[in-house]
Amino acid sequence: MKARRAKRLARTGLSLSLLVVIGAGFSSISSANNSTDTASTKAKSKYVQVVVTPGESIWSIAAMVAAPGQINSVVADIVEVNKLGSADLLAGMKILVPAK
Repeated sequence: MKARRAKRLARTGLSLSLLVVIGAGFSSISSANNSTDTASTKAKSKYVQVVVTPGESIWSIAAMVAAPGQINSVVADIVEVNKLGSADLLAGMKILVPAK
């Protein structure tokens, strides 16, 4: 009877220890994700999401937010931040554009 109780107590202690270790692991993963989300939020705060409408081009969108004479660099920035293969856009696409 005492041996059974000792085994049950040992099993319970082992189970609780395992749960604590697993909980600590999830906690550290969660806090790592939060710091990554904060960094990506700061990076994205320089940009606003725009839905491309029919007839719009990357050049017309860049012209709306670019300073005079800076359209080329804004187009290059839009292509880079959205990882576009070219400057071609389709209606309905969601792209990040530098905030004014």
